[in-house]
Amino acid sequence: MQSPDTFSEPTSTPPIPLATGALSTPAATGGDATGGLIPYKNSKALLAYYIGLFSALPVLGLPMGIAAVILGVKGLRAAKENPIIKGQAHAWVGIVCGAFWTLFYSVLMGGLFIAMLTSNR
Repeated sequence: MQSPDTFSEPTSTPPIPLATGALSTPAATGGDATGGLIPYKNSKALLAYYIGLFSALPVLGLPMGIAAVILGVKGLRAAKENPIIKGQAHAWVGIVCGAFWTLFYSVLMGGLFIAMLTSNR
């Protein structure tokens, strides 16, 4: 049995100091608080995503759909040029939703226009 004055501390490894270089910050290494789910660095892809989803609104669907496709393509280009900003999935959702609703409202408006021309008034 050891006496209290002969107590020895267990040996452990010395603490490792944190790196203080430019790559030690989460933003510089690509990590962020959102876990990469929201591409806040690729604003074109993020805007394409939201505008593409809201292009389902009846009155604004056609111009919003066109804007979503354009912004989605620009967002894909930005993500290709700088892979750390991500956002490819958001850009693709914007492109697909925007293209679908643009086509939908174009066909709807074309059908209404043809129906007006062929009516017997």
